[in-house]
Formats: sequence, C-alpha cells, structure tokens
Amino acid sequence: MRILLSNDDGYFAPGIMVLEQALAPHAEVTVVAPERDRSGASNSLTLDRPLTVRRSQNGFYYVNGTPTDCVHLAVTGLIDKLPDIVVSGINHGANMGDDTIYSGTVAAATEGFLLGIPSIAISLVADGGDRYDTAARIALELVQRFKSRPLGQAVLLNVNVPDVPYENLRGAEVTRLGRRHKAEPVVKSITPRGESVYWVGAAGGAQDAGEGTDFNAIAHGVVSITPLQVDLTRYAQFDVVRNWMS
Repeated sequence: MRILLSNDDGYFAPGIMVLEQALAPHAEVTVVAPERDRSGASNSLTLDRPLTVRRSQNGFYYVNGTPTDCVHLAVTGLIDKLPDIVVSGINHGANMGDDTIYSGTVAAATEGFLLGIPSIAISLVADGGDRYDTAARIALELVQRFKSRPLGQAVLLNVNVPDVPYENLRGAEVTRLGRRHKAEPVVKSITPRGESVYWVGAAGGAQDAGEGTDFNAIAHGVVSITPLQVDLTRYAQFDVVRNWMS
C-alpha cells in the first residue's frame, strides 16, 4: 500500500513525524509537506510563481507553497506511482465545524479527494497532553480498514481525536459538522514604529454542538469521523433565487 502524507503545520512538525513513524512499517510512505507552518491556508493553490521542492535529511519532501500545492504536485508528477490513500496531519488542534473551511490540514486531504484518491484529515484536539500517539494509532487503524475493506469510491474523512491516552478513548462515531459562534473581535496593537497591526481573533465557541456533531463526540471522549463533500451548491434555495430573479 502506498500512502502520501502531508499537513499544514510544516514538514518539521511533530504530528507528521509521529504519523510517518506509525505508518511506515505497514506501507510505502512518502511525505510531501509545506516548508513552514501554513495553518489556515485553506484550499489555496499557488499560481503566481514557480514552486521548489527540496528534501530534508529524514527523507521528507518540503515545498515552498501551501498544503494544497504539496498534494497537487505529488499526485500530478512529483512521485512515480499514485498513492492509494492521502493522509493529512496530525494537526495540532481541532478542525471541527466551521474550522474545516479554513483548515490547511483538511485542504490537503481535499486535494487528494478531488484527484480521485481516498483521503483522511486527522487532527488532535490538543488539550495539553499532546497525545500524537493516540491520533497516529487511529490513523493507522483507518488506513488498515481502507486496505482490508475498500469503499470502492473516493472518500474524504475529517477525523478529530481527543487528546487522551488511546485506552481512554470511548470509541468512534460518524458525525456531522457542528457550528461555531462568530469569531472573537480582532486584536489591535501598535508596533514600536507606531503602526497599527491586527491579529485575527480567536474562533468562537460551539453554537451547534448537539448530539451527532463532531463537537459532541469530542466532548464525550469519542473519536469524530465526518465524511465531507465538496459540492457547495445550496439546492434548497433554487426556487427562492429563481423567484427573486423573475
């Protein structure tokens, strides 16, 4: 089995190192990841300049671009054989609810999915424990399930893992995305040169965290597995917009 690994935290991030170590004994693993932290890059593709690919001492490839760039380059010509699956992560922090729109971790997996390859984005809902080993073990279990029980179609899974020892997990659940409240206000500060600068505010708290959501699963110590789609069409508003246009 051939696995392509990527992330948005950078090729040097502990999450991708732990993930590679967990998967390498069981598959042919290639790592292609950004050269620096590109969290929040979403599905951006670099079209205004050429990209460079270099290789670190541990064999990881790194790209001076986005997570989407990494997977796109890998699948469309950088590596000799197409991967059987793309795994993105392990992200340090949750990618739940509205986070998925902005997440570079999810974007890397989405690019694999758009190119016809089953893909998984896996995130550790960091809570001070940094139990990457738990998330890596979940990733391995999912990859092995793909190998033994192929779905027969491309699938995009967004997986969030509680930050606890593996034996403390309370199972796994297929969930839907919850929703957050609007983000906190921007944080304004002044530079030593008197210029105003702004930091994007923190994400809002969970608004829709009811039963069946990713937020609810994590709150109960359960691994959240959410199948995602890329079709953004809001079919329920077709008649509303048609009437508005008439």
